[in-house]
Amino acid sequence: MGYKVAVVGATGNVGREMLDVLAERKFPADEVVALASRRSIGVEVSYGEKTLKCRDLESYDFAGTDFCLMSAGSGVSKEWSPKIGATGCIVIDNSSCWRYDPDVPLVVPEVNPDALDGYAKKNIIANPNCSTIQMVVALKPLHDRAKIKRVVVATYQSVSGAGKEAMDELWSQTKGKYVPGQEVSASNFPKEIAFNCIPQIDVFMEDGFTKEEWKMMAETKKILDPKIKLTATCVRVPVFVGHSEAVNVEFEREIEPDEAREILRDAPGISVVDKREPGGYVTQIECAGEYDTFVSRIRADSTVDNGLSMWIVSDNLLKGAALNTIQIAEAMIARGMVKKAA
Repeated sequence: MGYKVAVVGATGNVGREMLDVLAERKFPADEVVALASRRSIGVEVSYGEKTLKCRDLESYDFAGTDFCLMSAGSGVSKEWSPKIGATGCIVIDNSSCWRYDPDVPLVVPEVNPDALDGYAKKNIIANPNCSTIQMVVALKPLHDRAKIKRVVVATYQSVSGAGKEAMDELWSQTKGKYVPGQEVSASNFPKEIAFNCIPQIDVFMEDGFTKEEWKMMAETKKILDPKIKLTATCVRVPVFVGHSEAVNVEFEREIEPDEAREILRDAPGISVVDKREPGGYVTQIECAGEYDTFVSRIRADSTVDNGLSMWIVSDNLLKGAALNTIQIAEAMIARGMVKKAA
């Protein structure tokens, strides 16, 4: 007997990816239910070779459901996740709603699986921000070896992180007859995104950082080590899928680039592609559709003691969202933490 899984937000970018990943990884589910808002009732979504019709979240009975994979935004999660968790169903939430709640584990299975032990307080587990996930996957094995003191990261994040409408905006701006400097319609971003980079993701905070940058700081401390100092600059770039990051790390102990490469090659969920020649690295286009996080351009930073710089790339819809969510459920099953609903 397998598990019963509900996917909330099944018509969105991440919800559809969740259904694909469940099927691709042959998740042990006897039943998968697609849920969405009332306006999407009856909309068809794919689950492997099957087609599911979306049902209404508000009228669905979660009794007997083992996992709820939630990808419907913070507002929906704030209202519904506690209600769903109270039925005994485990909620794995992809929004930012519960990430900073001390009673909710914030989990990347390759990094801090032991944090899952605290899930029962609310029956909710939070999925970290997409840009945080790929970074901590690469940082964890290096932190174990040489202990990280400080991280400086600049992200180059694809428009899919802002949803389908943002992807449509990039496409409509790009396919039109573009003349540099001409007026274009920008509704999902503060400036035109086609042929441009925007150094703002989410709203500005009082200290001048954006909320996306604050998320990376706060989440890295919660997931990896509260003593790590981190500063981030998050940039939206005209790429459809895939986030990349230029990461500079200062360690307490010496670690050479060759040693870092070997450590990362042996670490789960990471592929090292680091040839010092033209094209000897991974870009966003190449990571799209891949489960792994790719690390390239590992090199010493001689401006600080024990410094390394590297380039990290990952599919933000997969490892940054859908895949990590399902890996959390898989980890709970592997650790014997979930009893199948009767």
